Amino acid sequence: MRPADPPARNADVRRPTLNAVAALAGVGRGTVSRVINGSPKVSDRSRAAVQRAIDELGYIPNRAARSLVTQRTDSVALVVPEAQNRLFSEPYFSGIIRGVSAGLAGAGMQLLLVLVRDEKEYARLATYLSAQRVDGVLMMAVHSDDTLPDRLEELAVPTVLAGRRGDGEPLGHVRADNGGGARSAVEHLLAGGRRTIGTITGPLDMDVAQARLEGYREALEKAGLEVQDDLIVQGDFTEDGGRWAMRELLRRRPEVDAVFAASDVTASGAVLELRASGRRVPDDVAVIGFDDSIVARHIDPPLTSVRQPLEEMGRTMARLLLDEIEQRGAGHRGVVLPTELVVRESA
Repeated sequence: MRPADPPARNADVRRPTLNAVAALAGVGRGTVSRVINGSPKVSDRSRAAVQRAIDELGYIPNRAARSLVTQRTDSVALVVPEAQNRLFSEPYFSGIIRGVSAGLAGAGMQLLLVLVRDEKEYARLATYLSAQRVDGVLMMAVHSDDTLPDRLEELAVPTVLAGRRGDGEPLGHVRADNGGGARSAVEHLLAGGRRTIGTITGPLDMDVAQARLEGYREALEKAGLEVQDDLIVQGDFTEDGGRWAMRELLRRRPEVDAVFAASDVTASGAVLELRASGRRVPDDVAVIGFDDSIVARHIDPPLTSVRQPLEEMGRTMARLLLDEIEQRGAGHRGVVLPTELVVRESA
């Protein structure tokens, strides 16, 4: 004898409707719609009544129907023009993403993560965005020759960048005080008696790398020291790049007694290469990184590093983008957040 069929689902148990919310709140259907769509043309009393009714009934707005009225998708694209391995291996990206996610959490926005690795993917993404598939775009790791931000501006897609392409950036952006952070790092090395100070930069087609190099130059010039080109080696923000650059720096200037690296990941590669060459950190060569990431705390010896507030940067990016989407902002804005030197055992 086969088991009895499960009881039929009660046909009266349905998803709560807009009318049900309006009836419970004691307001009209239009008032409920205005509250859901964020209209300011609702009294505080009515808004509170509608919100209580939504919470009590467990009402979930129909996003598809809402988008027909508001022309909104309730989604934001976070564009990262880097390979997948860098996204998940470098703490910078995860810190920004956590901040962005927290900043969007209360706004009911879905976050879409988009990796763009070549021109074909750039073109495909531009076509996707031009069809208004998202309400706004956040973009990380921008290079001076990136064309996607220009395309987004032409399409009037609200856009905020992590960093900028250069002076006079027309789009909203959030960045750390990269030059000031680099100056504080080099000044700390000078105060410790170091005089042959090298630097491993990031890619110099990025404003962030140029700003950190400029801060290095300014600190040396302020101390009355000549900036020597053979003490400057270009890296790429990776560990392997840091090892190669440190090897090159030692080949050029074996007497180097300190290194400022433009990222913690790069600095970790430099430390590994110094150890392989028989140099002790910090006894023979002091090392300072940039980011104050988990890498800085777990490398041996623990790394002195310039802290940039990554999660706060992400939250600020989200806030600026939401302002642009809602047209509450006074045009495009650039926000610079302070940095702080965190002293540990490497310098």
